Amino acid sequence: MLYYADMKLNCDDLVKEAFKRVEDLRELKKKGFACLNGEFFPSVHYPPITMYPPTNEQELFKSYKNPADGLFVIYAHIPFCIRYCKFCHYPVKITDSAKEKDYYLETLNKEIDIYKHRLGVKIIKARSILVGGGTPTYLSPAQLRGFLEFFTANIDIKSCSQFSYDVDPTTLLGAEGKERLKIMRSYGVDRLTIGIQSLNDQILKRMNRAHTVKEAIKSIEQAKKTGFKINIEFIYGYPGQTLTDWVETINKAVSLGVEEIQLYRLKIIPYGDHKGFITKEFINRPDKIIRDEQEILMKELAILILQKNGYCENLRRVFTKNPNDYSHYADDQCCKLFDQIGFGLTAFHSLRDRFGLNTQFFKTYYSLINAGKLPIDRGIIRTNDDQLRWAIILPLKNRAVYKKFYEKQTGRSLNKVFRKKIERLKSFGILAEDDNALKLSGLGRFFADEACHQFHHPQYMPFPRSAYSNGPLNPYNDHSP
Repeated sequence: MLYYADMKLNCDDLVKEAFKRVEDLRELKKKGFACLNGEFFPSVHYPPITMYPPTNEQELFKSYKNPADGLFVIYAHIPFCIRYCKFCHYPVKITDSAKEKDYYLETLNKEIDIYKHRLGVKIIKARSILVGGGTPTYLSPAQLRGFLEFFTANIDIKSCSQFSYDVDPTTLLGAEGKERLKIMRSYGVDRLTIGIQSLNDQILKRMNRAHTVKEAIKSIEQAKKTGFKINIEFIYGYPGQTLTDWVETINKAVSLGVEEIQLYRLKIIPYGDHKGFITKEFINRPDKIIRDEQEILMKELAILILQKNGYCENLRRVFTKNPNDYSHYADDQCCKLFDQIGFGLTAFHSLRDRFGLNTQFFKTYYSLINAGKLPIDRGIIRTNDDQLRWAIILPLKNRAVYKKFYEKQTGRSLNKVFRKKIERLKSFGILAEDDNALKLSGLGRFFADEACHQFHHPQYMPFPRSAYSNGPLNPYNDHSP
């Protein structure tokens, strides 16, 4: 028998297969590939967001030129929520104040106008769009309509391949929920990511979510009836979550008939500036936090259940039945490395050779925009070394690094950079390579974040060298291009 936290597992085929990933983790720790104490840091941007120096609009856009085709990947951030979820690391505002939301939306509109002037265009042409938060649908129907009316008047969506919204289930319920859904569809929104997080009421309560399982399922039904493609997301590794709960959640998820199912490992260490309640809980009660081996078991069990039901990993951590169902926003920004701009508090600007970040403070955000400036307060213009790493890390994490595209982005051949590192990772079964692309193997895909850390410069490594064993896959080895 295998004993893991809450349940005695019979050694059936599914569990035996899942437990192989735990054994993989143990071996990879010995080799120096994974952090010894089990800490996890998601590879989302390079360099990591928390490591950017101060900057401003003028410095960030100095010498910047718009893309040749004039298209931008667009993000807009609306930072209001019904309540503060304990796993959240974003600086959101919990308020019912229509006046405060109106003021934020007015300021966001001003920011878009300033951005148009900065880019020297009358309208910003969208390649793909994501509106996130916070809870961007935690607006009255009138506010939602007003925002989308201004937004689509200033953002040209004729060339937009997909218009996505991140939503909370509670905002899709009842008469107001139906109205919000219809408003979004009428302005071209065609895909929703619904933050379900769990299909267990006790876990939802622990997370401080505002919805029940029944309400979550109802929200999915409402959205499907309105004609949206739907992605539902779930967190694993949350305190109090059991293997039984998790397996039941995934088994329910595959029965809901949605296009995409997304898995998130609980983030104890935030990849942004704000530290959520879960970080404080970890510091005060580390014994209550689920550790890495059980998280690995949860992830693999979910993958096996999804595969058994016809879902395959498309973008990293996202499982679909149809390979054409995926976030174009994520693919455009992280795989194809198209220029992306962001509006709103904490929004970022991921451009072909630089990265900027908006302030996380409401007072500063309002002050800068009312002074006619973009609210950028940190960022970096990447060095040649940074570019060589950035152009590997983001595509590798999410799909693959295509060699022709890499050379176009960096001016260097992927056949001639990081060769010691690449060959070593190939020899240990982490990477696979052919004439066209560098990809993660099956093992590498499972440990994608750790695989991407291999290409970080030491100054941007999430953990010190001492956090890893001194094995052949210690990420500090062979770090030079």
